[in-house]
Amino acid sequence: RGAVFAVLDQLAARPTAVGHRLVHGGADHISPERIDAALRAALDRLVPLSPLHLPVELAAIDAVSLRLGDVPQVACFDTAFHASLPEVARRLALPAALADAGVRRYGFHGLSYASIVAALPPERLQRAVIAHLGSGASMAAIRDGRSVETTMGFSPAGGLVMATRPGGLRALSGTTGDMRRLLERRDADPAAALAVEAFCYHARKAIGALAAVLGGIETLVFTGGIGEHAAVIRAEICRGLDHLGIALDEAGNAAGAPVIGTGRCEVRVMRTDEEREIARATCRVLGEPSPAPGRHFA
Repeated sequence: RGAVFAVLDQLAARPTAVGHRLVHGGADHISPERIDAALRAALDRLVPLSPLHLPVELAAIDAVSLRLGDVPQVACFDTAFHASLPEVARRLALPAALADAGVRRYGFHGLSYASIVAALPPERLQRAVIAHLGSGASMAAIRDGRSVETTMGFSPAGGLVMATRPGGLRALSGTTGDMRRLLERRDADPAAALAVEAFCYHARKAIGALAAVLGGIETLVFTGGIGEHAAVIRAEICRGLDHLGIALDEAGNAAGAPVIGTGRCEVRVMRTDEEREIARATCRVLGEPSPAPGRHFA
């Protein structure tokens, strides 16, 4: 609560609305929603789905209510982007009773994916794979702008190798989950080298699997802290994907150029903007124009 109050007190003007990123919306909350008493109560019931993240996020909502009173607040759910998953992708290989109880694939990083989709022209989203690679990492297969498969499942702990989930780079290296440190150490530290190799191996494998779901791939996007900034990781992930039309311009990749592919699959490096996506979603829910520069959102 104190941290939220401190941020609000630093704003030059009183916010006209507050948008919140919530990691989980469960099966029912599949688009941004204005927060009222009924939704706030419903969100409490979702805490078992994300016991690490949701309590902190709900405390932030309550803190804003205490400080700003009736200023409208909007919940933006990371899982909502993947509401378009077909049942065959959404269902886990479990009895129907568990699926009915909400044990299913949800997918995460949805605000990041939505930000990238909004920034790309429709022709680049017919068969695309977006790789959000950071401390948390996932990928999504996009067909005609909609998510049809993703690597994370019931929780954000599954899928690709990540910094610490569910052991990740830190477990493999025995020292750190920071990719920058691992790249610095790998020439002299076999465990660090293994951690980097495993990260790239599983990412490469996921691209191949998602391309199979799509029946081919026309666009590959790297985003997130590692995806955007680690040229050597992009190169190692793409090595061996020539059969998918993925080939990199070495100089462009090293420079972090916006388009780094030379094959029939366009390979891009893009900055995700989850904050802007939250602001856009908040404006849509409240029936207001998209945020102009200088407008205050939290």
